[in-house]
Amino acid sequence: MKKPRFVPLADFPDVPVEEMRRRAAAFFADVKRRRTVRDFSDRPVPREVIEDCLRAAGAAPSGANMQPWHFVAVSDPAIKRRIREAAEKEEREFYARRAPPDWLAALLPLGTDEHKPFLETAPWLIGIFEQKHHLAPDGNRVRHYYVKESVGIATGVLLTALHHAGLATLTHTPSPMGFLNEVLGRPPDERAFLLLVAGYPAPGALVPDIRRKSLSEIATFL
Repeated sequence: MKKPRFVPLADFPDVPVEEMRRRAAAFFADVKRRRTVRDFSDRPVPREVIEDCLRAAGAAPSGANMQPWHFVAVSDPAIKRRIREAAEKEEREFYARRAPPDWLAALLPLGTDEHKPFLETAPWLIGIFEQKHHLAPDGNRVRHYYVKESVGIATGVLLTALHHAGLATLTHTPSPMGFLNEVLGRPPDERAFLLLVAGYPAPGALVPDIRRKSLSEIATFL
């Protein structure tokens, strides 16, 4: 077995405690403004902004550093229309037949339904895919570990990066999502994890009146 190679940890800043406190507080003040938006503007977003946010997502930790993700960023109107048509087809089935009453009750305060115009209006859709394996240079299949956990972490980084850049987002999970492989040209052994909508909120956009749990409700210090 090949011996692992290590290099010095570079560019890790020694941040004074007071500066650390300031940074943590400033980050919380920024990220607590993040809200899921369903009313998007068609205002363009430069591709390089999306590229840098995807680079940030690609820096996320992953099981055995397998980086088991693939992101498909879509701005083409024709492809966005195909995605909307396929997603709304699945959503009609979900709201009419698949969703149990308790799930529909949980969604009621959010005002969601089968209509998804934001899938065409927003300037960018990002399909996020899980990769269960990759092919080594010798052609052998190499299994990936902790795939869902790794892709979930990368998605969280991507959401935060887009928010930090000044954009609004929506996580969309039509069920099932197999149509994304066909529409976005991904191989059948990849699994769609999530469809992320990104752009500017529409003027006068409304969001549900919800509360977030307090620190004491989500964390325990021992």
